[in-house]
Amino acid sequence: MSKQPRKQRRAFFDAPKHVIVKILSAHLSDELKEKYKRRSFPIRKGDTVKIVRGDFKGFSGAVLRVDRERMRIYVEGVTREKVDGTKVLIPIRSSKVIITKINLDDKRRVKALERKIKIQTPEMMKT
Repeated sequence: MSKQPRKQRRAFFDAPKHVIVKILSAHLSDELKEKYKRRSFPIRKGDTVKIVRGDFKGFSGAVLRVDRERMRIYVEGVTREKVDGTKVLIPIRSSKVIITKINLDDKRRVKALERKIKIQTPEMMKT
């Protein structure tokens, strides 16, 4: 990666789809950090998150949708009322939230979480 901001932004917005999944990661809550021995994890639909920055700071809710094209997530309850009275979900950046509960319906996702724990346990036994 380059140090130039122009090239950093270009790399971010022109990132391929498999890299965008990692960009759409969020920090884990303190209890999940201790349990899974990792700082962040990719966000998916069904995860419960808490917004820590912005106008909706303090709101918690389930992730309803992950928009990989716009690199935003949509959280349950974070809405704005339009002039005609309809409610619209507000997109939020994944860096502004903390994952408080992980959706573990997918077996591959469980394996990804356990992989880090298995790697660290032999090292911990040596020390």
